[in-house]
This record gives sequence, C-alpha cells and structure tokens, in this order.
Amino acid sequence: MVSAAPAAWPRRALERLAAEWLLLAFALLALALAVLDPQPLEQYRRWLRLPTLAGLLGLMIAIQGIRDSGLVQRLAALLAARAHSLRGLGLLLVAATALASTVLTNDVSLFLLVPLTVAIGGISNLPVLRMVVLEALAVNAGSTLSPIGNPQNLLLWQYGHLPFLGFAAAMLPAAATMFALVAALAWCWLPRGRIAIEAAALDGHRVSPALAALSLLALAGMVLMMEHGHALLGALLLLAPFALLERRTLARLDWLLLATFAAIFLGLGHFAALPAVQHALDGLDFGRPAVVYLAGIAASQLISNVPATVLLVERAPDTVALAVAVNVGGFGVAIGSLANLIALRLARQPGGMRLLHLVSVPFLLLCAPLVYLVTRWLG
Repeated sequence: MVSAAPAAWPRRALERLAAEWLLLAFALLALALAVLDPQPLEQYRRWLRLPTLAGLLGLMIAIQGIRDSGLVQRLAALLAARAHSLRGLGLLLVAATALASTVLTNDVSLFLLVPLTVAIGGISNLPVLRMVVLEALAVNAGSTLSPIGNPQNLLLWQYGHLPFLGFAAAMLPAAATMFALVAALAWCWLPRGRIAIEAAALDGHRVSPALAALSLLALAGMVLMMEHGHALLGALLLLAPFALLERRTLARLDWLLLATFAAIFLGLGHFAALPAVQHALDGLDFGRPAVVYLAGIAASQLISNVPATVLLVERAPDTVALAVAVNVGGFGVAIGSLANLIALRLARQPGGMRLLHLVSVPFLLLCAPLVYLVTRWLG
C-alpha cells in the first residue's frame, strides 16, 4: 500500500500533461523547427520574449494572492446583491472589462475581471462561460483604443512616433465599432431574468487583510514595472515576499500556462521567421490599405496578433492601418489574441474553447468588413 502513491504520481502527471494539448502542440512545433531549421541561441532568446513571460508571472502571483485573500469573493457577493438583472450585471462587467483594458492593458483587465465573474457565477445564476467569452471580446475592443492597451499597439505607437492622443484618435472609429458590436452581442445573448443568489453567499466571506494588502500592492507595482519596461525585475521582486510569506499562493499558480505561452512564443516566432514565410510576404503590395488590412488579420489568425505585428511592422508604411488590422485579427480563432487564451484559462469552464470559436469566428466575419468600411469612410 505504501508504494501505490508514488506509483500513481507519474500517471496523474502524465494525465494532466496530456490534457494540455495546446502546450504539447506548440512544444512539438518549436522542437520540430529547431531540428529542421536550427538558429543561434540569441534568436531563441528573442522569440521567447522573457519580459512578456515575466509580466504574466507577476500578474498571476498578484491575482492569485487576491483570490486567496477572499477579497474577490467578498466583492462578488456585494456586486451580485446590488444588481437587478442578469443582463444589467453582464453589461456592467463587459463595459468594465473594456474600460479597464484601455488603461491597464488587456491581460491585466482579464486578470481582474474574469476571477470576479467566476466568483459571481459561483454564488448566482450568472452564465459564467458566456460572460468570459464576452469579456475576451470586450478586452480586444477596449484595448484597441489605447496606445498602451495591448502589446501590438504599444509597439506600433512607438514605431510610428505618433502622439498618444493622436494614436487614440486614429483608433477611435475602429474601437467604437468593435465595442458597439460586443455590446450588441451581450444585449442579445445574455438572459433578461433576475439574479438568483444563494442565501449563504450573502453572509460574507472571510478576508485576510494582510494578504489582500500585499496582493493589491503587488498588482499595482507590477503594472507600474511593466509600464516602464521592467517586467522581469518586477516579477523577481514579487517572488521574494510571496516565497517568504505566502508559499501556498505560489504553489497554486498555473505554471503550465506559463509553459504554454513560452512554447507558443518559440514556435510561432520561429515559424514567422522562416524564409518561405518571408518570401510569401515579399510578393504582397503593402502600399495598398486593403492588403495591409487582410494581411494583418490573416497573420493574426495564424500566428497571433503580436507576432503578426512584429512580422509586418517594417513592411506596412501605415502603422495605424496595421494597428487596426491586427486588433481586428484578435477576434476569430483563439490564437488570434493571447488574451483569449488567458480568459479561458482563468475561467476553467468546460467547453470554453468550443464556445469561444462558435462566437468569435462569426464575430470576426461580421466585424472585419464593417470596421474596414468605417475606418476608410472616416479616414
């Protein structure tokens, strides 16, 4: 009987790893490309994008700490108790997610709002999976407006040397169109009934003030460090106090999510740099707005919108047109924007990937031509 537990551990580990199909698929892609097209070590370091991974780690630590403190559960109970209808609460969460993404970036917005949404769903009849899909769409729409709303905007804003407000004004027609579509979808898709709350949920949740304060300070500090380009230092500074004071929080982190993103960055970064891909791009006329728009969307669907931006930024003469394209490209398949994957991972709802595609792919097919017409008409 004593030897049964050690024997069972490898099997459980293998079963969990087998469920991580996205990690396995991109790890295999990265490995295959490394064998078929070996590159200098410096290239792999560049593709790995350590500052992005460090920023994600820091946010994960802070949000897990907020969850463990009980603060999210307390806020969820208060918010659910004061809402009048499921549709009203859902629209409030969607709007809050979009608004937060304009100033806190799309991933920070999701790290804040998705756990709150899941907590509300745990004590009420709020349809959590629908809400998470809507929030994934909302951060893509909201972050489009701001130069610091997402990594691709930040890159293009700095590359194009545009004023902050000038970039936001240029992106406003696209962002407004995208959010109007998300709001219309939320209005039609969310139920109109009243919120049914479990009575026990209103009795209050225990909150650890010390852990809540530490985690909130960690979140604010991490956002500031990311804003000033010191994500790696910020993550290291967070690891120390949590390792000393809250080891259980670190133990609960989704380390496989970090591994998944690392595999995605390596696999897609190498794929985008292949000579065949570069040769295909050489045959396109990026002086035409329609070519930039379609190329940005198509590349986002294949390699995600941040690598697509890196791939196309030196070829597209109009950085705003490329910004619109890659932001629209965040809709569609899940890999179009890494924020989609973060939202689904935070929610951990069965059937999440399937429902996201059932909604997001048709959404892209409707949104893409409409945004193009609006931006061309107002441009």
